[in-house]
Amino acid sequence: MRDITLKPTTLRMARAEARLAVPLEALALVRDQAVAKGDVREAAKLAGLMAIKKTPELLPHCHPLPILDAELACDLEPDGLRIEARVRSVASTGVEMEALTAVTAAALCAYDMLKPHCAQEKMRIEGVRLLEKTGGKSDYRERLARPVSAAVVVLSDTVAGGHKPDTAGRAVERALREAGFDPIAYEVLPDEPALLEHHLRARLAAGTGFVATVGGTGMGPRDKTVEVVRELLTTEVPGLMEAARSFGQARTPFAMLSRGVAGFAGNTLIATLPGSRGGATETLAAIRPGLVHLLDVFRGARHRGGYGEGKSAATGSAS
Repeated sequence: MRDITLKPTTLRMARAEARLAVPLEALALVRDQAVAKGDVREAAKLAGLMAIKKTPELLPHCHPLPILDAELACDLEPDGLRIEARVRSVASTGVEMEALTAVTAAALCAYDMLKPHCAQEKMRIEGVRLLEKTGGKSDYRERLARPVSAAVVVLSDTVAGGHKPDTAGRAVERALREAGFDPIAYEVLPDEPALLEHHLRARLAAGTGFVATVGGTGMGPRDKTVEVVRELLTTEVPGLMEAARSFGQARTPFAMLSRGVAGFAGNTLIATLPGSRGGATETLAAIRPGLVHLLDVFRGARHRGGYGEGKSAATGSAS
């Protein structure tokens, strides 16, 4: 099965349809509810609902999902039955296979019920197709429409001192490149607040679009990244880190301890990520759709005076 552990959960919806071509004499029996095995349309709808819940048992690469809403319709048409299913879930992957399985099973149920009443060669299941799906990559893109410059600033005494390699910052750099950020600067600094502030102000003055700090968001005595970044922010975007903590909390009980903040410092968006590779990649996975949307939608505002208000983050002077 495909790994979806780092995909955010979203409201997913899918609609699918299928048709069962039926000879007129059998169709009349359906209309009059005179089929020997019972009400064809009601039985088909029940079969479809049951199939939705069984989809991961039938299709080996489908994940078990919490089905929060499902509806089936089985309508009479001049030459047969039209079946439509709608399925909804809040999940990390789509529900199109559940919808397609539902209409297929419903059509098979109707076929089975009608086969004693007509020659089977006169019936056929056709037109099984997906009509609509929402809530996935097509609605919440994870790649920028146009490149935005970025910087990854790693805060670690041990990495800066050459005592261990950096894995968290490099993982963030790769993820940002996949999201369409370019060019991407990479820096490693010791946990020195004054040095971090100097580097961030240089990034702001250079007009870097997005800065991700990695490290210094915990409770240690030298974890001062949050304090430095908060003083630079002109417009906070608290939802980014709220989403990251919620996402992380579902995976580790220690996510609640992250003090990360995010927001605009003038025209530059800054987010503070944890120093561990797992925490950094999970945080970026959680905020990536919002990050991409924010930078895409509001990019024009950056050329009309910026997002921030009040003091200039780059100079500390009033604007």
